[in-house]
This record gives sequence, structure tokens and C-alpha cells, in this order.
Amino acid sequence: MTVLKLLSRTKLYWGLIAIFLIGVLGSPMSSKGNNIFLSYGNLLDVLRQVSTTGLIATGMTAVIITGGIDLSVGSLMAICSVVCAMLLTVPGVTPGVVLGVPTVALVALCLGFVVTRFIFQNLAKSRAGADLLREIKLDGIRGLVTPAVVGVVLCCLSLWFLLPQIEPKFGVLGVLLVAPCVGLLFGALNGFIIVAGRLQPFIVTLAVMVTALGIARLTAGQNNAVLPVYTGSNATADFEILRSLVFGIIPMPGLFFLGAILIYGAVLRFTPFGRYVYAIGGNEEAARLSGIAAGRVKIATYAVSGLLAGIAAVLYVAQYRQGKPDAGAGLELDAIAAVVIGGTSLMGGRGSLVGTFCGVLIFGLLSNILQLHNINSNLQLVLKGMIIIGTVLVQERNAGDLLAYLRLPGGQSAHKETAAAKRPSQETPSLNLGGNKK
Repeated sequence: MTVLKLLSRTKLYWGLIAIFLIGVLGSPMSSKGNNIFLSYGNLLDVLRQVSTTGLIATGMTAVIITGGIDLSVGSLMAICSVVCAMLLTVPGVTPGVVLGVPTVALVALCLGFVVTRFIFQNLAKSRAGADLLREIKLDGIRGLVTPAVVGVVLCCLSLWFLLPQIEPKFGVLGVLLVAPCVGLLFGALNGFIIVAGRLQPFIVTLAVMVTALGIARLTAGQNNAVLPVYTGSNATADFEILRSLVFGIIPMPGLFFLGAILIYGAVLRFTPFGRYVYAIGGNEEAARLSGIAAGRVKIATYAVSGLLAGIAAVLYVAQYRQGKPDAGAGLELDAIAAVVIGGTSLMGGRGSLVGTFCGVLIFGLLSNILQLHNINSNLQLVLKGMIIIGTVLVQERNAGDLLAYLRLPGGQSAHKETAAAKRPSQETPSLNLGGNKK
């Protein structure tokens, strides 16, 4: 029984190992007799290709754990790719500058204010020995004046850094600052509307997806379906660093992806913020009654999702040497699929970034295997869809129910076990509030 439980808990890793072994055993051979799938270049390409989806899936994981969804990340990546390409290639005041530079100033102002106030509040809690969930009122200096001053200073520093780059065109650090801030602003807007308007995340993010797509097209201009980026020609040669191999071992996009997984994973695992995320996904009303600022936490998760979409956009421009309004079309579905394959429940409250990392790799390895065998692209979509459904059935432990419903062998016993497991939670005792005796 212990072995079965261990296998059940590690089934995701066994699935990843199985996909890898299928790739190794079924790989075509090169003219020199080498296994193409196992070649260092092919595995590097897999990591490079999954990095964009992986960054978006990283932010999507926390959103889904809270019980939400973010359909706008593909469009946010598109608008950020347009802004990035325009800043790199077009000098002077452009729509990209008009959208990007004020956004950075606003984000710097708000972040400086919020982070400083957060630090003062936690210092006051630690001195008072108060519960971390309890709000402590700050005086005017620590609660308003000092945070505002810090925000204004950060805003001025960001403008001091960005304004001199407008005329000669932006460099690598400039676009790595502007594009993620644009994504962060739209992501925070998602969260704010969801929380303040008490609306369903599906509807809000769908509306923002359409809006961001329109803004991306307006920013690019009607005659610019694609904004080409040629490093060393119409863009700075330093931008090529985002395509390079770090120490000749790992591609730069892969480094961003792994860094995001490690940092955000540590935040979700070891900080109060992470515990709040899981608590909200498990029972938002209970979390709110226990003193958790559920609205702020949800806004933060959507903001981080937008931030990572902006970073993914910069890497997209570096890899494909272009920015375009439809750059992230359908990418939100790939990210959601990878998160769900990784074991994160769409109902919220359960999931991890380790699982998301495995889900992204499974998705990437599967695509690579199908491409190596020259499988028709339409058939690839069919196979991916079937695998997603099968994986979710296994993750949610509903495969036995499906077999029983279809009256297939092996389904009855699994169905009985599932029903037995669910029965105690369904048979809740009745409360005799009126005091009548039967």
C-alpha cells in the first residue's frame, strides 16, 4: 500500500520519465548513427522553446491556485513584444515610448509606496508582537509621507535612466525594464477589476485580452504587422546576448525560466504570501474572515503573471527577431495546459511550481518528439489534446469514474473506491437548530 501511495504521489515524474524514454527509444538517427533526440543541441532547443511558455505558466500557476484564470497573458505578451521591438528599432518619441515610459514611472511610484509601507507595517508588527494577519495603523510619517517620498525617488530614477535612451534607441536593460512594467500594469489592472468589481476572472481577463490585442495593433500601426529586429543593424548589437548560451551551456531564455521557477517557487513555499495564495484557493471566504487581505494577494498574483508575460515578450523578440501584435496568440492555452498537466487544480488550493516545471517539460518534449518524426501539425494538435485530457483524468483521479460510466473493465472497482472515499464528506450530519426531538 505504501508503494502504491508513493507511485501515486510521484506519477507526474514517472510521466516525464516515460515521455523522455519514448523520445530516446523512438528517436531517428543522424547520418553518423547518433541519437538525434539525445543530442545536446536538440535538448537545448527544447529548453529554449519551452522557456516562453514556461515563464507564462509560472505566473499562471499562482493565479490558478487562488481559483482564478488569466486568459490575457497571450495578448499581454503581444503588446509587450510590440513595445520592445519599437523601442529597439525606432528612435525618437513613438507610440512605444508614449505607452512604455509613463508606465514605468507609474509602476515605480506605486511599487515604492507599497513596498515601503509594507516594510513599515511588518516592522511595527514585530515590535508590537502582534499577529501577522492583524492590521496595524501607522502614523502619517511612516504610513504616507515616507512611502510617497520613496515612490517619487524611484519614479525620478527610472525617468533619469530611460529618457536619455529615447533619441538614440533603447538598449537591452531599457527594454528589460519597460516591457515587464507594461505587462505588470495590465496584470494589476486585471486583478483590480476582479477584486473591486467582484467579477469572474474568466470574463475580466477575456475582456482585457481583447483590449490588449487592440492596443497592440494600434501601437504597431496599421502598416506594421511585423516589426523586424536585426541586432547590429536596426537594433543594438548587445541585444544578441538574450539569444546566447550562458557559459556555453544553457540558453539565456532557459536561465530566465529556471530563475523564475526557483524564485517564485521559493516565495510560494516559504513566505506568508505563498500560504495566503493557497488559503485563498482552498476557501476564500474563510481566508478573508481569518484576516488575510485576499484582494491584495489576488491583485499581486495577476500583476506577477503580467510581469512574467512581459519578460517572455522580450525573450520572444530576441529569439524570433520580431515583435508583432499576434505574437502570443494561443499561448495562454498552452500555459494553462502545462499548469494543469503539472497537477495544479483548476478549482484552486492545490498545485506547485515543481509540477508546472514538469508539465512544461512534458509538453515541450512531446512537441519535439512529434516534430522529429515529421508528424502532421494538425495531427499533433489532436494528440496533444488527447494527452491533456488523459493527464487531467489521472491527476484528478477520475479515470475510474469514466471507465465505470462507459462500463469498461476495471472501472467498477475504481468507481467504488472513489465513491467510498467521497462518501464521508458527502454525508454531513444534520443540525437540529430548532431543538425538536424526533
